[in-house]
Amino acid sequence: MSRSRTKRAPFPSRQQILQYIQDSQRRVGKRDIARAFKLDSEQKRMLKTVLREMQDEGVLERGRGRRVHAAGMLPKVTVVEITGTDMDGEVLARPVTWEGDREPPLIYMAPSGRQPAPGRGDRLLAKLKLADDGTYEGHAIRRIAEAPTQILGVYRLIGGQGRLLPTDRRSKGEFLIEQRDARGAKPGDLVRAEPLTGRRLGLRQARVVERLHGGEGPAAPSMIAIADYDLPTAFAPEAEREAGVAGPAPLAGRDDLRSLALVTIDGADARDFDDAVWAEPDCGAGNPGGWHLVVAIADVAWYVRPGGALDRDAYQRGNSVYFPDRVVPMLPEPLSNGWCSLKPGEDRPCVVADLTIDENGRLLRHRFRRALMRSAARLTYDQVQRAADGRPDDTTGALMETAIGPLYGAYRALKRHRHERGVLELDLPERQVLLDVAGGVAGIAVRDRFDSHKLIEEFMIAANVAAAETLEKQRMPCLYRIHDEPSAEKLRALAEVLDGVGIRFAKGQVVTPARFNQVLKKAAGTPHAEMINEIVLRTQAQAEYAPDNIGHFGLALRRYCHFTSPIRRYSDLVVHRALIDGCGLGEGGLGRGQLDLAAVGEHVSMTERRAADAERDAVDRFTALFLADRVGAVFAGRINGVTRFGLFVTLNETGADGLVPVSTLGGDRFVHDETRHVLRGQRTRQVFRLGDPVEVMLMEANPVTGGMIFRLVDEAATGHGPAQGRGRRPTGKGRQHRRR
Repeated sequence: MSRSRTKRAPFPSRQQILQYIQDSQRRVGKRDIARAFKLDSEQKRMLKTVLREMQDEGVLERGRGRRVHAAGMLPKVTVVEITGTDMDGEVLARPVTWEGDREPPLIYMAPSGRQPAPGRGDRLLAKLKLADDGTYEGHAIRRIAEAPTQILGVYRLIGGQGRLLPTDRRSKGEFLIEQRDARGAKPGDLVRAEPLTGRRLGLRQARVVERLHGGEGPAAPSMIAIADYDLPTAFAPEAEREAGVAGPAPLAGRDDLRSLALVTIDGADARDFDDAVWAEPDCGAGNPGGWHLVVAIADVAWYVRPGGALDRDAYQRGNSVYFPDRVVPMLPEPLSNGWCSLKPGEDRPCVVADLTIDENGRLLRHRFRRALMRSAARLTYDQVQRAADGRPDDTTGALMETAIGPLYGAYRALKRHRHERGVLELDLPERQVLLDVAGGVAGIAVRDRFDSHKLIEEFMIAANVAAAETLEKQRMPCLYRIHDEPSAEKLRALAEVLDGVGIRFAKGQVVTPARFNQVLKKAAGTPHAEMINEIVLRTQAQAEYAPDNIGHFGLALRRYCHFTSPIRRYSDLVVHRALIDGCGLGEGGLGRGQLDLAAVGEHVSMTERRAADAERDAVDRFTALFLADRVGAVFAGRINGVTRFGLFVTLNETGADGLVPVSTLGGDRFVHDETRHVLRGQRTRQVFRLGDPVEVMLMEANPVTGGMIFRLVDEAATGHGPAQGRGRRPTGKGRQHRRR
């Protein structure tokens, strides 16, 4: 018996020590290891030597308090901080404590219906599971601290109880709101609420802190986006007064262009008109086939002066935000829809870019001046295109010789220059929400794309280039529109995807837009065309505003700025002011104050991203609202995103996006290949990849969040039976009622 008590435990192998450390719920020290393996005093000294050797070899890393962990590894339970989302929308996190010299491994947080969706800066106690690719899958245990202190949601009464339905699509859980905490909210109200602390059985509880406006009905998608992104909607009283007293600008100091047949060309649903165009053949010697272009832009700088209340509000907004049913303007209506909108038949002040191009669209000369103009007509893109195709109406017929014909002649020259430069040519459809007279969603369509759209784009690009060249030549401050070339990491990922579909993309060559165009050309007409366009887009860097010029990669331009939309972009207003000073055009320039262009560029880049996100989310909600009564119907679509948690699918008919959860893909275990954008079944070897055509059944459509849940109906993929007819409801047991 005494011999049994004193028997020495076997000394663990290195692999056993490493396995124990990896399996531990926390970082461990020498004492923990010795206790786990029942080591005696002599063995503890041996353990100390072995641990030091494993550290020297890089197998282990030392942390705080003499504790160790496997190199590059994280404990099974640790505190993480949410850092944002990746391009597929997956929530990313990093460990709060990380002592290694290398970057910590990526943590992908699994969605949870039990807790509110985490936001950037939230800290969570999470259980981590190591994936085959060295990343981690995190499952939240509880919140430690959270960045957002409030929840945006729609208040409803369900079974006589107050409920909060969060607008964030990642949050599937609801909150219970007691009547005393409802703050007078009525069913359908959009409210801000804060969660209540303390342990309670059942639903989490919250209390309303602010009633906003209706969160249901035709206007709800836009109103939710406005509140969700905290878009400023009310102008300061001083700004309203400044806009209210605005009036006609004097002709003095301006050229009179009121007899010139300048026209505006915009979408049928456009609400403001800040650019007008005109062209004629260049009659000057030495430029056969060349053109003289006039691009007239609303003179916003005349009305919005630096440091004024209007200027402060415009800077805060950064840009206008456009929703299907409304606009959140950068400027008050008396300016955005009045004195700064180039309405037909009304005198308007403008800043004019006079451009001379050769027969191949290259810019030869340019100058800027202030003028007074009177638009000859407010035209739409489809109206102008019909006229160019030989079907003019009464308005365009009278303008064919003086306006439309010459505009297309100049456009053909600009188009040749575009082709010569090798501009990146992506073919990506844009969703358009069609509204009925009551404001309801009548349909979702792909927006038409005509040569008339491209005409205006090329005229605006030419004017923007001229503005950047002028400011650079005059050594004036310039807020450039910059677009960096893609990173090496993204190019490697693109090459991997292209290799998988048989398209070669040599990584060692100099990257140019023309190289991407070659890829797109090879993909055109193949089943992978839409997927390749999407992947090439994701490979690109994000354009932004900055005072330091690095050129514009996508447009293949050495210098470029935004000059053509000062009604709706603060960046363009800054450029106008710099041109006014640099060209000596009178009042309304930058003035003598020091302008931190780097800070301005960073701010307006942020507001631009905010606007794009808000607009996209609103369209998602309008789309979910449109499809809410078609739950159970089957649609054709394609995979537009692949994550470890499922597939994101875009419907062909409406462009709607939704998730196919990985749990619905059958009994196999699927592994996510992030580089190749693929989910691969371990047992069946079945592969789902970006761009694959699929048929899906709509299971859920949530207009509050804009989220939609699909299920594949491919019998081979899911075992749920054959696909039904497109866009139709299946019958019987298959029917289920469930968002540059």
